Amino acid sequence: MAENGWAAKRMRAFKRTTIPSDLDKVFEDLIGRDFTAEAPGTKLVGDITYLRTDEGWLYLATVIDLCTRMVVGWAMADHMRASLTTGALRMARDRGHLQPDAIFHSDRGTQYTSKEMGKWCTGNRVRQSMGETGVCWDNAVAESAFSTLKNEFYHHHSFKTRQDARQGVMRYIEVFYNRWRPHSNNDGLPPATAMANFKTKNQQLPAAA
Repeated sequence: MAENGWAAKRMRAFKRTTIPSDLDKVFEDLIGRDFTAEAPGTKLVGDITYLRTDEGWLYLATVIDLCTRMVVGWAMADHMRASLTTGALRMARDRGHLQPDAIFHSDRGTQYTSKEMGKWCTGNRVRQSMGETGVCWDNAVAESAFSTLKNEFYHHHSFKTRQDARQGVMRYIEVFYNRWRPHSNNDGLPPATAMANFKTKNQQLPAAA
């Protein structure tokens, strides 16, 4: 984009999505802004963002693998209850993208500190991790993915219904972002390609004696 003199289209509509929880419900930061991982499914980040439609707000929760930057789980709804965040994690689990004792990093929003979320993570051997309140750099990968989605896709369209928006976002994530869009973290490879290459490489390694 810089070489061609292009700039992202930025349109802002404020909607608060992070409602801080009580401090006694907050988990330790296990990431420390180290957004790297040796293998897929071991360290992941997630967040919630809002999407405007003519019908009202649509909320999107994501789970991103830090090894490949692939969006391995997502969920959309007209609310921000804890079921939105556990739904995104459930997709990641059901697709085989959560390793035992994986770290899942988020902000301190009430959805992530809820009993429902804690119970789900404990039951699925997921270790919760949280950054500071109001510090976007503590969850920079999730923030960057949302910015990319909005600037490259969502702000260029108008959606009459939540269902129309849902279908559009699903296509963007699954078809474009995961499987086509180059990512600097993967030396220019799309996240799904990086994921597939990692699995192929591991399958070809000789078994330990």
